[in-house]
Amino acid sequence: MDSMDRMKELVLILNEASKQYYQEASPVMTDYQYDKLYDELCELEKNTGVMLSASPTQKVGYTVLSALTKIRHEKRMLSLDKTKDIQKLKSWLGDNEGVLSWKLDGLTIVLKYKNGELLQAVTRGNGEIGEDITHNARVFKNIPLKISFNGELILRGEGVISYSEFERINETLPDEERYKNPRNLCSGTVRQLNSEIAADRKVTFYAFTLVLAEGKDDWTLKTEQMNFLEQLGFDVVESCIVGSENIEDTVKDFESRIEKNDFASDGLVLTYNSIDYSSSLGETSKFPKDSIAFKWADETAETVLREIEWSTSRTGLINPIAIFDPVELEGTTVNRASLHNLSIMEDLSIGVGDRIMVYKANMIIPQVAENLTKSGSAEIPLNCPVCGGETEIRKLRDGKALYCTNPNCHAQRVMSLAHFVSRDAMNIEGLSEETIKKFIDNGFVDTYVDVFRLERFEEEIKSLEGFGEKSYSNLINSVEKSKNAGLANFIYALGINHVGLSNAKLLCRNFENDIQKIFMATEEEINAIDGFGEIIAHSIHSYFNNDENKKLLTEALKYITFRTEENISAEAGLSGLTFVITGDLESYNNRKELQNQIESMGGKVTGSVTKKTSFLINNDAFSESSKNKKAAELGVPVITENEFITRFINK
Repeated sequence: MDSMDRMKELVLILNEASKQYYQEASPVMTDYQYDKLYDELCELEKNTGVMLSASPTQKVGYTVLSALTKIRHEKRMLSLDKTKDIQKLKSWLGDNEGVLSWKLDGLTIVLKYKNGELLQAVTRGNGEIGEDITHNARVFKNIPLKISFNGELILRGEGVISYSEFERINETLPDEERYKNPRNLCSGTVRQLNSEIAADRKVTFYAFTLVLAEGKDDWTLKTEQMNFLEQLGFDVVESCIVGSENIEDTVKDFESRIEKNDFASDGLVLTYNSIDYSSSLGETSKFPKDSIAFKWADETAETVLREIEWSTSRTGLINPIAIFDPVELEGTTVNRASLHNLSIMEDLSIGVGDRIMVYKANMIIPQVAENLTKSGSAEIPLNCPVCGGETEIRKLRDGKALYCTNPNCHAQRVMSLAHFVSRDAMNIEGLSEETIKKFIDNGFVDTYVDVFRLERFEEEIKSLEGFGEKSYSNLINSVEKSKNAGLANFIYALGINHVGLSNAKLLCRNFENDIQKIFMATEEEINAIDGFGEIIAHSIHSYFNNDENKKLLTEALKYITFRTEENISAEAGLSGLTFVITGDLESYNNRKELQNQIESMGGKVTGSVTKKTSFLINNDAFSESSKNKKAAELGVPVITENEFITRFINK
């Protein structure tokens, strides 16, 4: 194939990939694959001197195709040139002062204010025309609806959904509606026609550029503009001032914190701090000249695919997982990666024995980057690997997927029970997936109610391999302990569609932690809960009005008593208190564990410091983070983990 033909082929492939990424929130290739093809096209254009009119190197984004109102941007939004070379980044900066910040992996949004009120929110779209999503922006987690500045104000920022929120939302969705990553979820959320969906998903907005502040032109530095936006109540993207002497160390510092971040990033952005100097540079047809994106060079490794493991979930979805010879990536050993769905498998032309390249997406999640041999020999199983039932291919949000059609599939029962006994649910120790499989096979359990009456099979359980007097005793003690349960944990354990632990807690608080009131609640009453909507309300109401479910619940309530809010809060009630958690933790394993502690005691955890925040928890009280600055500005107390424990847990 000659250069021109290859260029035409690459243009078609990349434009289709861009369409799926920007408009459908359904990527057909990894970022690694896209970057590799894009770089190949750039090299061909450089060598041939030809640039096709449809080339993605000459266009920004993709044409907006949506039912949302189309809005033309007052100022064209360009993509950023990029590099993976720190030395090039340093050379680009030269002797100038720069601002280095996270390149957040979400959806770029433009906000416009007039007379101190939010007037309009528009997505980036293709850089010239975006979509009006004002109705959703009004229910974002942290966008101020009113500000103290009365002139026209236009700013840009990134709408993102955190990893923890992404996991919470995905666990409430059926498999066919689950999102692959936070970026896709955010894109799908902010472009919903119904704002109640966006309200439930806690989109967070981080400002990164001030476009216009009517009547104010006395700034000399971009950092001054960001400070101005912070003063108006906006969260701004974390940034550092850099020069040639510290830019390398600063990049490495950002890199060291990637795995601890609760938000997705796909690199960094470096921009000149001087506004006058930036303005003097102008722009190319595609890139502004005052900013450049830095992407960490993905550490890749070549390995051999040894197996494709098919894993059946509790909803019947059968997930393909690549098992390969172990390799070292980003300091850890990996030997498996999700292949996501059948569409991705087909695109990779995967087969056992193929030589594949693997990497960690955003330096965190193992992915198959490309297939070097492309045998295409992988066979799609006609029968479920667990129950032997027939499989069928179904169309999902992001491609085709395989399902088991047997409603009594062993794996579905196993996974459903595993969810019921998990830590955030009934928290019954000693019932691993393998143990649950054995118990089902031996007829000890069929439904979740059977977990509470395992004593019937005492001798049989003790005789199982791996069990004995002590194991049995520990298991029964854990079961007995679970019978005094938190109502929210029990409702979460039931696996109701769209009801994760946070929604379960919200449901219980609104019905006074009374299960009978929840049983009797109408769909309208549930829908009236702040943060809920018709979809969640219908799911909850339908579950509790299903005859089979009611029968099981009646049986379960013979064994369970529910702790009251007073029991849960113990002596350290946090009712009415709102916390924000930031920085590294020491006593708790992660932020989610601390959040669960606070919520179990009646408190609330949010992501941003506001006037309503009671305490900011940060082990580095002298940190220069934006949250610490905001806390100081608003007079919000900053306490350490140990101070929280001493004050509220061990008082």
